[in-house]
Amino acid sequence: MKIAVITGASSGLGEQFALKIDALRPEIKEIWIIARRKDKLLQLSEKINKKVRVLALDITKDECLQEYTKHLRETNAEVKILINNAGFGKLGDFDTASAHDSAGMVRLNCEALTVMTSLTLPFMSKGGEILNSCSIASFAPNTRMAVYSSTKAYVMSFSRALRSELKKRGINVLALCPGPMDTEFLSLAGIEKGTSHTFDTLPRVNPALMAEKSLKASKKKKAVYTNRIFYKFYRILAKLLPHSLVMKLAGT
Repeated sequence: MKIAVITGASSGLGEQFALKIDALRPEIKEIWIIARRKDKLLQLSEKINKKVRVLALDITKDECLQEYTKHLRETNAEVKILINNAGFGKLGDFDTASAHDSAGMVRLNCEALTVMTSLTLPFMSKGGEILNSCSIASFAPNTRMAVYSSTKAYVMSFSRALRSELKKRGINVLALCPGPMDTEFLSLAGIEKGTSHTFDTLPRVNPALMAEKSLKASKKKKAVYTNRIFYKFYRILAKLLPHSLVMKLAGT
């Protein structure tokens, strides 16, 4: 049975990925939705027509990763789509930030994503797709989001290198890079209205549209997908200009 695995599926972009796979990918027969909040996952499962496996797991914890591996082995899973969407960020200067939060970003955004990919790859074959939730923050360093943007730079680098490695297996890896979305992410990151002039003025990305277009880009075997002309232009600028200048232009 062909399955899709989605981390960070309880809300926002992860939830939209589950709904879009349900609607747009007839080849997928079962969707595994993973997050810590079981109640939210159960609510999401009721909106999906395909078979759903609810896995209330904290993928930063070894015992939860072991449980995930157990599910893969017991079902002899045929994973066609892996979406590493779990992640979080915090706005603020590094020297006043919580060490716990800084470590948590690295653990979830980098370590957990890497381990989930490693555990899942033995159950993937030709035609498989890995979608890693990256960010426009990966294009250049960002003041007041030093750790977050660094973790997303890791995701971008990891995705590109892994894509090259997996070409011989026929598995594509896509780094999807949305701009700000009006989801739980902003409030959890401490980015309320008035806390950042940059975030207040940046155009918002629609999570449902982002999920749909990312899945289409992945199907076309693209390496990177960025939504909206504004952010596509920023991506080009970040390639052409010194990052010291890009940071000044971006501000926070």
